[in-house]
Amino acid sequence: MKIRGRLRSITAVAAATAMAFTLMPAGVASAHGYVSSPPSRQAQCAARVVECGGIKWEPQSVEGPKGLYSCSGGNARFAELDDDDYGWDVTPVSSTLTFTWTFTAAHATTDWVYYVDGQEVARFGYGGHRPPWTVAHTVDLTAYSGQHKILAVWNIADTANAFYSCMDVNIGAAA
Repeated sequence: MKIRGRLRSITAVAAATAMAFTLMPAGVASAHGYVSSPPSRQAQCAARVVECGGIKWEPQSVEGPKGLYSCSGGNARFAELDDDDYGWDVTPVSSTLTFTWTFTAAHATTDWVYYVDGQEVARFGYGGHRPPWTVAHTVDLTAYSGQHKILAVWNIADTANAFYSCMDVNIGAAA
């Protein structure tokens, strides 16, 4: 009798799990990622360098519609990421900077785009392929010096969304 009861329970759980996955919305990106080096604003939150809201538990979740220039990806839950006076650590960097993305779920990728103070400085295409768990891009910043905000955008290939990360850097301050 106990075996039959357990078998029924296992069958019910399996059926419920299958039903839940079937009913999930199809257009939601299963990808998540952020710039871990130099430390992005959300990486600073996750490391508790700066006290933030919910982003400290999910730094990889700054997702919003493509085409934004906001550190929060337009997500009100992460509004502190848009506040340039929030107390972010400024990382001293040289004029050539390597950005390392950390992914918790890889997703088909159009490209990664980097902006310094709102101006595009680099773009790395990926042709709709899925990236590995970390990706690094080296960007030439010799045209800049001093303190700047860099926005990095990961554009997803098969959704209308992108992931956003902002870094505060002092270009030319590191050897």
